[in-house]
Amino acid sequence: MATDTAPPSTADDSDGSYIQPDVDVPALAAFLDGKYVEIRNLVRSNLVEHASILEEAETLSRDDYRERVKEIVLEMATTGQTGMGFPTELGGGGDIGASVAAFETLAFGDLSVLVKVGVQFGLFGGAILQLGTREHHEKYLPDTITGKLMGCFAMTETGHGSNVQALGTVATYDVATQEFVITTHGEAARKDYIGNAAKHAELAVVFAQLEVGGNSEGVHAFVVPIRENGKPADGVRIEDDGAKMGLNGVDNGRLWFDGVRVPREALLNRFADVSAAGVYESSIENPNKRFFTMLGTLVQGRVCVGGAGINAAKVALTIATRYAVRRRQFEASTDGQEELLLDYGMHQRRLFPLLARTYALHFAQEVVADQLHDVFSGATDDEQTRRELESRAAGTKALGTWHGTRTIQECREACGGAGYLSENRFAALKADTDVFTTFEGDNHVLLQLVAKGLLTDYSSEFQDMDQFGLVRFVAGLAVETVIERTHVHKLLERVKDLLPGGEEWDQEAGLLDPEYHLTMLRYREEHMLGAVARRLKRGIDNDMNPGEVFSRVQDHVIAAARAHVERLVLEAFIEKVRPLPDSDMKVALNLLADLHALCAIESDRAWFMEHGRLTTTRSKAISREINSLCRKIRPLAVDLVDAFGVPEEMLRAQDLIGD
Repeated sequence: MATDTAPPSTADDSDGSYIQPDVDVPALAAFLDGKYVEIRNLVRSNLVEHASILEEAETLSRDDYRERVKEIVLEMATTGQTGMGFPTELGGGGDIGASVAAFETLAFGDLSVLVKVGVQFGLFGGAILQLGTREHHEKYLPDTITGKLMGCFAMTETGHGSNVQALGTVATYDVATQEFVITTHGEAARKDYIGNAAKHAELAVVFAQLEVGGNSEGVHAFVVPIRENGKPADGVRIEDDGAKMGLNGVDNGRLWFDGVRVPREALLNRFADVSAAGVYESSIENPNKRFFTMLGTLVQGRVCVGGAGINAAKVALTIATRYAVRRRQFEASTDGQEELLLDYGMHQRRLFPLLARTYALHFAQEVVADQLHDVFSGATDDEQTRRELESRAAGTKALGTWHGTRTIQECREACGGAGYLSENRFAALKADTDVFTTFEGDNHVLLQLVAKGLLTDYSSEFQDMDQFGLVRFVAGLAVETVIERTHVHKLLERVKDLLPGGEEWDQEAGLLDPEYHLTMLRYREEHMLGAVARRLKRGIDNDMNPGEVFSRVQDHVIAAARAHVERLVLEAFIEKVRPLPDSDMKVALNLLADLHALCAIESDRAWFMEHGRLTTTRSKAISREINSLCRKIRPLAVDLVDAFGVPEEMLRAQDLIGD
């Protein structure tokens, strides 16, 4: 365990060994863009072409803004950027990874355009692609890809958002007519917040409880017409959600169904079907597994939203950093000139850890996007890999969108009163991204999904288990078994052998040793996971109700999941940079990686101290090292944000950043 010592700090660079790197911005930008540089540049050019939408969002009426957003989305569809993820034989690009890259990059611009693209092509089109079969694909997808057919994704209900299994909309099979009858049972069961529903959608993919022959078969998806010739279809009631906090270029609405009849073929039947005679059939016998398998195919939306949150943070950081090298305030030196904001240590402390974390999350997002591409393109067909993807996507989305919210707020404050003006983008960035933390899954609920995978080691029980089943499952295992089954336990044991000091690794390792950074985060993750298992087991051993046990332990569950994802983010950063040849770019990226890692430890120093892995002396040394890293990053800061490749026209804030 830690003792009250710390290794010498490099904070003062007294030996003069540090040489400031020279950042090649185009090379770094190409490194960040990766293999999808062409599609990212296509999106950038499309954003520039439609840059006027940033101002129009403030000047047009809500109805006109919605129509303008629709117009831009349809124009972008003609370039191919929105259809990258669909099969080539249906008019798409046949590349899921390219689809994610295009969507992420779209977050540099107007976010109503981004979300409408996500609704039309990701949610509506994606549901038909992933849950339907060839008949559905051929009937609907060619016109969906071009935007000729507009649709919406009707899952969320007023009374049920995250708890999709408890939806109140019902689809009853009528064997006499071979039709499904869609009915909204009560106000809590109305479909709500549905993008494209209020104005533009003709069809909806409606998620409803399927009833066949008096038996409930769980939630399934149906293609349901909601408009005919621009008017609500028979039995369909549509209401506009009205003005929102942001994203007012998206026509969110409410839907009610009063005995709406659709043919038997309207069921998206990849995983289950109903015969003409009313016999329910599915290759997946277990209803819980069937439900989670269905939802798992829709994971792309979650991946995309996480990437959008990270890229919105890039816009904010670019504006705030470039403003801070122009704006002067107070005479801090003796030359009679006021000091640049970015030369103040506190300003560096406010922006640079967020900059480093943005880079870290960028590389973590790259990992999950690559995994998504491999799983859904058929490059890997392993069931555990698919479950790990769902978990990683959930965790990265949570951390990425929380980071976007935090970064935009800090950058707005760092620009003072000027940042409060709408023309400087922060008003829209704040309002439009705020919902990212709750759509495509509330972030806390998503972290529970992450924890479930960790505690079960993504076993076959993973998809069949609710929170009560999880409590019973973990309580039936020895705590040591839970820990030893985890991937992090194996990593922790291996990496401790690489550090000096044996069991005293936490005091002997260098502060800038990436293995030290990783081991600290791995130790925290394993300890938290073990603590959750012990608490769950203790509750069941004391004959407590499983629901009460879970509720009492829920904060620990979320903390363990978050620690796990934080570790994955740091690993992604280190593993991306480590194989680079020695170069100025590698030096610059290592500065950011070190800053990100040490800030992660510093921000949770109370936990590390409580658990004997950080002394007060070493904690102070880490803070000094962070300040030193900020000073080293200061001359590189503008280059590091310019490498994000946010088009100048998307920054808009000319009074803040200059020409």
